[in-house]
Amino acid sequence: MNTESVPGERTGEISGRTDPARVAVGNQENRRGRVGRSTQGDEMTWNVHRPPRADGKRVLVTGGNAGIGYFVAEQLAGAGVEVVLGCRDTARAEAAAGSIRARVPDARVAHVRLDLADPASLESSVDSLGPGRLDAVVQNAGVLVDGPRRETAAGHEMMFGTNHLGHFALTRLLAPLLSATPGSRVVVVGSITADSVRLDLDDLDDGRDFRAKRAYARSKLAQMTFGFELDRRLRTAGSTVSAVVAHPGGALDGLTPARPPVHAPGLGARARSLPARVLLQGKDSAAWPAVRAALDPEVTGGQLWGPRVFGLRGLPVVHRVRAHLVDPMIGERLWAASADLVGGEPVFAPGRQGLDERQEVRDVG
Repeated sequence: MNTESVPGERTGEISGRTDPARVAVGNQENRRGRVGRSTQGDEMTWNVHRPPRADGKRVLVTGGNAGIGYFVAEQLAGAGVEVVLGCRDTARAEAAAGSIRARVPDARVAHVRLDLADPASLESSVDSLGPGRLDAVVQNAGVLVDGPRRETAAGHEMMFGTNHLGHFALTRLLAPLLSATPGSRVVVVGSITADSVRLDLDDLDDGRDFRAKRAYARSKLAQMTFGFELDRRLRTAGSTVSAVVAHPGGALDGLTPARPPVHAPGLGARARSLPARVLLQGKDSAAWPAVRAALDPEVTGGQLWGPRVFGLRGLPVVHRVRAHLVDPMIGERLWAASADLVGGEPVFAPGRQGLDERQEVRDVG
């Protein structure tokens, strides 16, 4: 994505009443150490420039043809992962795959057409993955609409419908593949802009008072809330799948290395971006948290990974999770609303379940 440096706007508190007892549950999980600050020792065990080999693994990266998603895919391929790029534009996907192969000669890269703004099309996209293992899906793709309110074909606000609902529907369809791969992961890529907003659970589509930057930040907040709620449900179900949330910090095109034809910043963009290097980074570095969340065997479900320096740049470390992100009441209401809007919810089998066993999908009426 090319949107992670866009700031959000502050808005009001979450719509609806919050049950203090449920908030206490989320806070207690934080105190138990499921989420917390990283130590310097953690940083020393992970080399961002040379992650451990992961040959034999297969990872789907949504939006892997450009921006941060491209560098996530390139770095995973460099570790021996079979990478599947999920994106709408076949030509751009082929260009990204060619760029990855040029830098990683033995790279195994494929692509599937994936349009998150059209949930009805996702079933054929998942079918095209075929049988076999899926060790992780990195839910990176997203859109930032800078202008009047727009809607998806299903009638949802474009950013909420694509960034959150599209990934929610995709997770539902990927559940059998992920359940059949022990230790698989759902890596949800959020944004620092989510810190500046709260969800309006009575107006998730931002139909009453649309402001583009706020709507984008809310869509990313919905993604992150979904990631933590998903992990809670996976643990309750006894699934071997885990969900991890990552955010890239602040990233600029002008600080990003060239990858023609995928990315070729001009000299002017580079010069204008140099002063920002003190606090921000390139999109290659912004990919580190998601790559570590997908590959590091020490990563556990329910963690939040992001850059070390002010959450904006630097090595990937575990971040403390804010209480509203793990509030079970908010998570449950968002989950129920999302399932109703896409026509079903993700259901994961406990332990390993063969793909020849039909995965139950609960329809929401």
